[in-house]
Amino acid sequence: MNRYLAGAIGALLALIPFGVEAKPFTDAAGRTVELPDHIGKVLAAGPPASVLIYAIAPEKLAGWVRELKADEKPYLIEAVRGLPTYGRLTGKGGTANIEAVLAAKPDVIIDVGTVDATYASLADKVQSQTGIPYVLIDGSFGKSAETLRSLGVMLGAEERAGKLADYADETLKQLGDTLAAVPADKRPRVYYGRGPDGLETGLAGSINLEILEAAGAVNVAAAAGKGSLTQVSPEQVLAWNPEVVIAASPKFAGSVAADPVWSKVEAVAKGQVFNAPSLPFGWFDSPPGINRLIGIRWLEALLYGDHYKGDLKAETRAFYRLFYQVDLDDAQLAALLKGALPATQ
Repeated sequence: MNRYLAGAIGALLALIPFGVEAKPFTDAAGRTVELPDHIGKVLAAGPPASVLIYAIAPEKLAGWVRELKADEKPYLIEAVRGLPTYGRLTGKGGTANIEAVLAAKPDVIIDVGTVDATYASLADKVQSQTGIPYVLIDGSFGKSAETLRSLGVMLGAEERAGKLADYADETLKQLGDTLAAVPADKRPRVYYGRGPDGLETGLAGSINLEILEAAGAVNVAAAAGKGSLTQVSPEQVLAWNPEVVIAASPKFAGSVAADPVWSKVEAVAKGQVFNAPSLPFGWFDSPPGINRLIGIRWLEALLYGDHYKGDLKAETRAFYRLFYQVDLDDAQLAALLKGALPATQ
């Protein structure tokens, strides 16, 4: 070999960081992403990914996409309460920029949720600009166990992720057993109201209402068609006349009975307005991630009380211990379930 060529090759080889191997991973969009052999730090592109990474490997979480509120922190382990906030890359109100992503120095970026051409294009763009592998994972509620196991393998946390996935499998099995005992015409018609006035809701197929559909109940707003979130009027809700109203905001739940239009809605007139628990993450949505697994147990107790065989308080403690690694005290448990169930439960 020409000695000058040999020298050039040697110089190039000296620049290669030996010991760092790449392994191909095919994500939910069918993209092949080269991942480092060891992943030490992960940046979440949006809220569902934050929850998923925290649940499986909190020590690998680079930071939060939004600043934690004071009342959320006690429901999370102390080690993550002070992590930096760098914003979100995806969804409405994306606030993270490339400089913030680079400053976090993650080994991989993960997005969990809807997977389509728009999200794949964003992933390719950010990956190209930063040089950081960007993985898309299907966040469909029905695939919760698959999602947990997939990320567990990626992060080298198969054992822990397997326990969480087993919980997801058991939750959906229990739900199936409950629904099998409830005829379709006996399942309640439900309105889910977001915001302080309760006038934002989700149409048929909305990821924000996915858990309600999974629970077998009727989303009354589906009568307005398919889509995502939409604004409605009290008169529309009155026309739909739901039997149960689930409120994302305690302010809405507390004021709805005094409204002259809302008070005529069957659910309101009969006192069937309930808060969706939300600490540290929502049980119904906000975000639409694996945090909704405990929401299924709650909806079973709320909507199918005569058929629900569990103990929601015990199941809540078990979920928080397993997924969030915190032991709830009585005050925390009471705060979570305040207004979430009929007074008799």
